[in-house]
Amino acid sequence: MRPLTTEDNEKLYEMFASMSEEALRWGMPPYTRERIERWMSNIENLIILGAEHDRRLIGYAQIHKGSQPRRIGTAGLAIYLHQDYQGAGLGTEMTGLLLEAAMEHGVHKVNLDTVAENEAAIRLFEKMGFEVEGRIRDSYRGADGGYHDIIAMGKILDQEQEKTGAK
Repeated sequence: MRPLTTEDNEKLYEMFASMSEEALRWGMPPYTRERIERWMSNIENLIILGAEHDRRLIGYAQIHKGSQPRRIGTAGLAIYLHQDYQGAGLGTEMTGLLLEAAMEHGVHKVNLDTVAENEAAIRLFEKMGFEVEGRIRDSYRGADGGYHDIIAMGKILDQEQEKTGAK
């Protein structure tokens, strides 16, 4: 695992291009070169981690730090794993490293959204200390053409601040 840079854009594109429909089922396609370049062009607000195997990118995880004045100290998390490497603990490891890096960057809270049917992701995030904060009905249109609920989850990283209410 290592931090990614804009020099990894092509490897990132190749990873998404090689992923199965099932692995990308609950993601936000399309994963075009242009979209990847847009993600990576905002690198000053990202903490990005990639996992490689045999010189191939097999995992991508990011923390997107809030840059608007009212969002400073908050961040969003996203993670994608190639289907051949799911279930091996890589998602847990990548999420843990990202959360450590977020704390080092002064992030107070990390948020994420996942589709309600993505039970594996929900289990992973709950194992990592995220809590379900709400359900947003019919807010994700799946590849099946149907609407699905989104589960909003969050984790406060500064537990002392949470306990005391200090700012």
